[in-house]
Amino acid sequence: MIKNIVFDMGKVLVDYVADAVCHHFITEEEERKEVCTSVFISPEWVLLDMGVISEEEALKRMQERLSSDHAKEMAALCFWHWHEYNMWKMEGMEELVLRLKEHGCGIYLCSNASVRLLTCFQQVIPAAECFDGILFSAAEQCLKPQKEIYNRLFQKFSLKPEECFFIDDQPLNIQGARNCKMEGFVYRGNKRELEIKLNEVLESKIF
Repeated sequence: MIKNIVFDMGKVLVDYVADAVCHHFITEEEERKEVCTSVFISPEWVLLDMGVISEEEALKRMQERLSSDHAKEMAALCFWHWHEYNMWKMEGMEELVLRLKEHGCGIYLCSNASVRLLTCFQQVIPAAECFDGILFSAAEQCLKPQKEIYNRLFQKFSLKPEECFFIDDQPLNIQGARNCKMEGFVYRGNKRELEIKLNEVLESKIF
């Protein structure tokens, strides 16, 4: 019997556009592309999600690849402010989380994300007050779809995997959850399809 719903964050609860902050601060197109690539499409970004590098060290490495002092300045500006511009709540998800909570479900988050999110998740996650537990990869130093992160979720919040249902936009992450005995659903942006699936797994007409 499913008792807990576990959400991914990006492209499920929260929409994300990596270069939105670059468009906000940088007017020249070539510099914008250079900064975006060096900051947001970088090995350091993955290391930040893994929690194995500090933000200061990551930015230093990112800046070293840039061709001008101005680009380095813009990289720092975009890096320190990306969370203010790149994320926003997915339409309809606040209502969905609230309905699940009213039904008595435990609500949890398991997301690949840097420690920056620990400071601002309340502002960007729909119905953040409903969540019984938040787990970010950087804090655990492991990433989805590694089995370690799912097992950490179960241990940290005293959950039984067979009582949890995971919603993620990446098939590999759902398969990783299934390998740990947690069933799941690949969310492709169709909220009604998700609602029908939740009605099915919870064996109740919630939506």
